[in-house]
Amino acid sequence: MNGMIEQGGVVAWVLLMLGLAAMGVFVERSLHLHRARIKYDDFLKGIFNILRRNNVAEALMICDETPGPVAYVVKTAILHREAAPEELRKTMEDAALSEISRMERRLALLASTAQLAPLLGLLGTVVGMTDTAIVMQAQAPLVQSGDVVGGLMKALVCTAGGLAVAIPSYAAFNLLVVKIDRIVLDMQRAASEIMSFLKTAEPAPSVKIQ
Repeated sequence: MNGMIEQGGVVAWVLLMLGLAAMGVFVERSLHLHRARIKYDDFLKGIFNILRRNNVAEALMICDETPGPVAYVVKTAILHREAAPEELRKTMEDAALSEISRMERRLALLASTAQLAPLLGLLGTVVGMTDTAIVMQAQAPLVQSGDVVGGLMKALVCTAGGLAVAIPSYAAFNLLVVKIDRIVLDMQRAASEIMSFLKTAEPAPSVKIQ
């Protein structure tokens, strides 16, 4: 492996670093999104039951202890439950946007890697072919196969390396986007349900929260 990378030259090392960075981002984001997604319907049922008992403090505590954007949006709704409907909707939308931005953190690295890796591979291929042409010109007319193998190997390693980094990065990016879309859908449903509940629920007496 190291021998092939050395044959690819500087471009191959750059591709390796990009690939490792992309892998790290994918693993970290995958774990983050896995923790962030909850069964929002079960969560809401518990919150609704608590709010029906006018226990706002307990509902907020459960939201704090529950990971993920859904719990944060629901907590925001509870904290602003006395606001006008339009103001409440705007507040929850702002909360959801901040959570989406947090979930999409570092995804740009994956997208950039998927786009740049083939171009870097092409650059390495051009450099390798240029080295081959220079050697052939210098050794002409008696060109030995060993004289051009180095340049050809550099070109092939860089081409393969660019594709080997770009393809998994593109697939990883799309997989994470799908996971984020599912959580966003859960947030939208939870926001709609908590708003409907707060509109129809009996007004709760004010509770002082420490």
